[in-house]
Amino acid sequence: MIPVKNSEEVKKMRHVCAISAAVLDEICRHVAVGVTTADLDDLTRSVMERYGAESTTFGFRSGKKIFPGYGCFAVNDEIVHGIPSKKKKLREGDIISIDLAMRVDGFVGDNTRTVAVGEISADVERLIAVTQRALKAGIGAAKPGNTIGHISAAIQNLADENGLGIVRELVGHGIGREMHEPPEVPNYGVAGSGPTLKPGMTLAIEPMFTLGLPKISVDSDGWTIRTADGKWAAHSEHTVLVTENAPEVLTLLKK
Repeated sequence: MIPVKNSEEVKKMRHVCAISAAVLDEICRHVAVGVTTADLDDLTRSVMERYGAESTTFGFRSGKKIFPGYGCFAVNDEIVHGIPSKKKKLREGDIISIDLAMRVDGFVGDNTRTVAVGEISADVERLIAVTQRALKAGIGAAKPGNTIGHISAAIQNLADENGLGIVRELVGHGIGREMHEPPEVPNYGVAGSGPTLKPGMTLAIEPMFTLGLPKISVDSDGWTIRTADGKWAAHSEHTVLVTENAPEVLTLLKK
């Protein structure tokens, strides 16, 4: 059963997602040459505390593995789940995907942005731009009466048109009281397939594209997932509410 939020739950989702967007934006503004991912994680902890938010990644358990970071910081060929480290210092021309999920008042907001460190190559700039466009296209398909497959197909079309790899082992997901709820939201698929979307559903839509082949590998830390061929990857994510009309992007930063 896919959870459908009532009006009070939607109100709480709006609240946590507004905080999630503000925290992510603040962390992204501190990305600079010489900063370590541990520096960014320390800042994430303090900013979350200021907003009264609890990280849902810190202490997250997968089998016997426990994630040690308040956020996930994936650099260059890393796709997701990068563990913060004092040894991982950002350099001119790098990119970093910052994935932050947090809980406030029993509900979770999740969002990700890929940020350039100084000047980046044209190919990498295009990778980030197309990933962002794919997220927008996927969100645009999150309408009542459509299916999960409509979201997936919209995302896949942008990757295919631009010759980018689609990471298939990692998917978006429902979100609400838990960070991961049904349904899965793949970044590839056929329009009309999968569960039908209904008003009140909240989804984390998150395309992950690569400059090379989509095959992945997992580091010895058991968490960090990177491209198998070493080509760079980008990741973009919003938490979205399906409404009676147009989809509402809950993690859109309030100006």
